[in-house]
Amino acid sequence: MTRPITLFTGQWADLPFEEVCRLASEWGYDGLEIACWGDHFEVDKAVSDDSYVERKKETLDKYNLKVWTISNHLVGQAVCDDPIDERHKGILPARIWGDGEPEGVRRRAAEEIKDTARAAAKLGVQTVVGFTGSSIWHTLAMFPPVPPSMIEAGYADFADRWHPILDVFDEVGVRFAHEVHPSEIAYDYHTTVRTLEAIGRRPAFGLNWDPSHMVWQDLDPAGFILDFADRIYHVDCKDAKVRTGNGRRGRLSSHLPWADLRRGWDFVSTGRGDVPWEDCFRALNAIGYDGPVSIEWEDAGMDRLDGAPEALTLIRRLNAITPPTAAFDAAFSAD
Repeated sequence: MTRPITLFTGQWADLPFEEVCRLASEWGYDGLEIACWGDHFEVDKAVSDDSYVERKKETLDKYNLKVWTISNHLVGQAVCDDPIDERHKGILPARIWGDGEPEGVRRRAAEEIKDTARAAAKLGVQTVVGFTGSSIWHTLAMFPPVPPSMIEAGYADFADRWHPILDVFDEVGVRFAHEVHPSEIAYDYHTTVRTLEAIGRRPAFGLNWDPSHMVWQDLDPAGFILDFADRIYHVDCKDAKVRTGNGRRGRLSSHLPWADLRRGWDFVSTGRGDVPWEDCFRALNAIGYDGPVSIEWEDAGMDRLDGAPEALTLIRRLNAITPPTAAFDAAFSAD
C-alpha cells in the first residue's frame, strides 16, 4: 500500500529546519512530521504571523517535501502532569513555564495546544500528534495503596482539561493523535480503553501508534492496531530492544541512561529491535490505514545520519506490501 513516509524532526531540532529538510530530501523521504520546538515550528509565530507559515511552506517546497502532521509532545505533557517540576522547565518554552506555578503552567500549556490546532489548520495539516500528560502516572507502583477514587479522579481531570482543547480542534477541523506512551494517561491497552471512554470517544481524539513503547511492556503492537482500528490517526515507526533475562536487567531500567547495556531495554533505530514490523504493516493494511508513516529515530548507540536513511530503506520495503485482490486459495475453486 502506498503511504507517504516522513521523518519526525523532534530528535533533529538541534539542527536548523532547512538543514533537516535538505537531509530528508537527499535521503528520499516524502515529507516531514514537524516538531513544535527548536526553530522547526513555533506555534506562537504561526498563529500571529501569516508570513511565518508561508515561509515554512516555501522551504518544504524547495526540497520537494510535504507535511501531513505537526507534533507538540513537549507542551502537551504539561497539560495534565502532576507534579510539575524542573523536568518540565527543561522542555517548555519560557512563556509556557512562566513563574513555574503548577496550575498556571498547565493552563498555559492547554492554551498552547489549542493554538497548535489553529497553527496546524493554517499550515494545511489535519493531524496534531502529542502527549496529554497524566496526574496519576506517579501512582503506577500502587504503593502507598491507591484508592480507586484517585484513579477515577485522574481520568476525570484528563477529560476536564482536554474537552475544551478538543472543542478548538473541532472548530478548525484538526484531529489530535495521542501517543500511547508510559507517563501518559493512556500507556497500554486497558488505559487506552479508559482514556477513550473518559473523553466520550469523540472523533477529535485518536491515537498515534508507536510500537517501541509497546514491545518493552509485552504488548502486541500489531494486535493494538486491530483493536483500535478506528482510532489510528497517525503512525510513528520507532523500535526498541528488550534485553532482560540475565537476572539483573529489569524492565524499569534502574535509572540507567540510554544506551547503557545494563538496562533491561532501550530504544534502537528502526529495524534493529524487537518490533514485528511485517506483522504490523500487514495489520495497517488490514485496517486500511493510508496516512503517513513517520520514522522516529531514537538510538543513543547509533549515529542518526546512519540510522535515518537505513530505516527509510526498511520501511519503503514494508510499505510496498500490497493486499491481494483475491485470496490465494481462490485459484483452487472449480468456479
